[in-house]
Amino acid sequence: MTTLQFLGAADCVTGSRFCLRHNGEEFLIDCGLFQGRKELRLRNWSSFPVQTGNIQHLVLTHAHLDHSGYLPKLVREGFRGNVYASPATVDLCGLLLPDSGHIQEDDARYANKKGFSKHKPALPLYTEQQAIESLSLLKAVPYGRSFDLSDEVSITLKPSGHILGASLVSMQLRQDSRPLQVLFSGDLGRFGQPITHDPAPVQAADYLLVESTYGDRLHEEGDSRQELAAVITKTAARGGMVLIPSFAVGRAQELMYILRELEDSGDIPKLPVYVDSPMAINATRLLMKYPEEHDLEMTAMESSGIDSLNCHEVHFVRSAEHSKELNEQRFPMIVIASSGMATGGRVLHHLIRRLPDSRNTILFVGYQAEGTRGRAMLDGAEQIKIHGRYVTVRAEVKSLGYFSAHADYSEMLRWLRNLRQAPRATFLVHGESAPREALARRIREELGWRVILPGHLEECTLT
Repeated sequence: MTTLQFLGAADCVTGSRFCLRHNGEEFLIDCGLFQGRKELRLRNWSSFPVQTGNIQHLVLTHAHLDHSGYLPKLVREGFRGNVYASPATVDLCGLLLPDSGHIQEDDARYANKKGFSKHKPALPLYTEQQAIESLSLLKAVPYGRSFDLSDEVSITLKPSGHILGASLVSMQLRQDSRPLQVLFSGDLGRFGQPITHDPAPVQAADYLLVESTYGDRLHEEGDSRQELAAVITKTAARGGMVLIPSFAVGRAQELMYILRELEDSGDIPKLPVYVDSPMAINATRLLMKYPEEHDLEMTAMESSGIDSLNCHEVHFVRSAEHSKELNEQRFPMIVIASSGMATGGRVLHHLIRRLPDSRNTILFVGYQAEGTRGRAMLDGAEQIKIHGRYVTVRAEVKSLGYFSAHADYSEMLRWLRNLRQAPRATFLVHGESAPREALARRIREELGWRVILPGHLEECTLT
């Protein structure tokens, strides 16, 4: 008997966790943190909904924390199996998971110091040391090579085009009647984006799980590079700073690539660019470690000796002291700081200082989930609560959807059309209600497929 249980990302865009049970064996695909709304974040503190000691193996689609960030707590709860992922994802988890533990320890200390926590004392979900210890379970699996998890289950990873190391996971289940192929899209990337390859085509799947983050919209058409150039030029002309909350892995590197292009073409002035994220700095170095994951355009630039990821006046900010010093500078500049949804990290102290000044621009370049500060600002909030106090929003707040690393509905349909025949069922996950329902309608109408919108903790039988 084969079943699939949706332990996360079934009613939201976060906390990706799927448990596949096959003939008495249990496998987990992704192990993400819930982020965004408080009621979602509280799920991180509940006991894991399945017996962790029964899980033989875990497979990660990629390293973003909403797909990998629960691993240290899972280990603390008794998981002892291997964790399989692409080589680049293994390396990125070595950066992201200890950093996550460090941030949680810092947040707990700050809450105790300021008296914000309702619990005495406030505790981290897990520590930096616990995160480091969990890394010993990670094992690298190359793209395109079938790998046996057990006598009856094997996996094959292919690039999903989302970030460095992001994978589509195809699970082949052997059984008496006929084999089953279950395909997990993870986060599906876009076509024609800089740096990364397009999502790999997959031609067959009996059951398919696909994300639906942008299932109800198309990304902006037109020349978005020129829109970015206009934002930067306009802000610089009025003496302001462009603050870009950015995910450290993927988005930060793409931004530097495009800013360099705009400088070289003369579309923006050569302003100081500060990458205020040790994580983004380390991730950039990792990106250069994996040239096989670069698209043809970036490979050609590297071959000609162009440093495609460095702007002309780039500064990499590692220390917290240097980061704080940026708040005293008044000349026009660009600051790229994490986190991408303004839920934590160094971007918060920049927002405290820069939001009240109408000369500045806060530019969002990725998805903003419900319940995050980023979504609140884009929805027109006049004040934002940061570290227990309200900050007035006078700065211009902009969003450029072009830079999203998630496919829109047309790109998802383009990828789905690679399948030679309809899956027995397509499960839509990793999406809020409206995008998920909109994508379901399009798949039913345009492809004629059977589509299921699973609920949180729902379990389905795969026959």
